[in-house]
Amino acid sequence: MSRLPVRSAGAGGGFRLNRRDGKVMGVSAGIADWSGMPVGFVRIAFVLGALFSLGTAALIYLAIGLIAD
Repeated sequence: MSRLPVRSAGAGGGFRLNRRDGKVMGVSAGIADWSGMPVGFVRIAFVLGALFSLGTAALIYLAIGLIAD
């Protein structure tokens, strides 16, 4: 059986919450770190998404915050 390689998040790896720079759960700051976008754009996108999707984006934010890390 083959073993899958394990990627560490510190070496250009996957998504991690950023609780140090985050406001609520660190989700927006973590997405901004992972994607290279400014954290303000990510926060605005979540707020607009929550308003226009009738709360679905807020549920996604909560799920990411509870599942990640």
